[in-house]
Amino acid sequence: MSEHDPAWLDRMYNNRALVPGHGTHLARWADASAKVRSHFPGEYDIPYGPSAGQKLDVFAAAQALSPVLVFIHGGYWRSLDKSDHSFVAPTFNEAGACVVIPNYDLCPAVTIPEIALQMARALAWTWKNAPTYGGDPRRISVVGHSAGGHLAAMMLACDWRAFDPELPADVARKALSISGLFELEPLRHTPFLKDSLRLTQEDALRASPAFMPAPTGATLYTVAGGDESPEFLRHNRLIREAWGEEVVPVCEELPGLNHFSVLETLVQEDQPLHHVALDLLWR
Repeated sequence: MSEHDPAWLDRMYNNRALVPGHGTHLARWADASAKVRSHFPGEYDIPYGPSAGQKLDVFAAAQALSPVLVFIHGGYWRSLDKSDHSFVAPTFNEAGACVVIPNYDLCPAVTIPEIALQMARALAWTWKNAPTYGGDPRRISVVGHSAGGHLAAMMLACDWRAFDPELPADVARKALSISGLFELEPLRHTPFLKDSLRLTQEDALRASPAFMPAPTGATLYTVAGGDESPEFLRHNRLIREAWGEEVVPVCEELPGLNHFSVLETLVQEDQPLHHVALDLLWR
């Protein structure tokens, strides 16, 4: 069957169809995040850019010059919200990190390249403002899930001095991509996505990390759930093949985890993904 056969593409990329219990996972995230937002100290909805989606939440570190974890949510660039992912913050905040969770405008109102630029703006805000919240701007790690994993890799490839001459060249040097997507051309042909993403061939190419030069001096850890589709497992391997083992020293498939449950292990202290994140954060 052709890799661009519509039915095959939907089977490979429609994670909600692949995981019948996805609603339980999403409800669990929302419930846990609501509790965090009600009871855990944080500053919410801080603007980092001019549009409605360009706001972020910050969970300050207890001590100055602490590492900074920026978490970018998924949802195929077209759904979900930072408020669904506040549950990520307490575990890493309590481990000594400043945690920043940005939102972004969603497709089809914006394109994926425009979302990537918004994330660069959120990272620039983080670099400039981290000390106010106990963070060390020289110790930023970007963690993203699914579409957020794609955006995390994009941040490593950003030309920061061209984006903002006030920034250093290495704003983002460390990233963890969880179930990330690194080649966007197949998504142009995927029926359940193509109308909302509206990817052009040019945008698919320029927003595909696998076709970008390996970022100098950067480190990307990449993981996927072992029970994810063959395409998501291919993406996980693809970025290491493209950027090499020196840039991508960790490339793992975590057994028994699907596209949603893998994210939940990020904050479970006895799980391998949590230790991978801590290793990157304190690297």
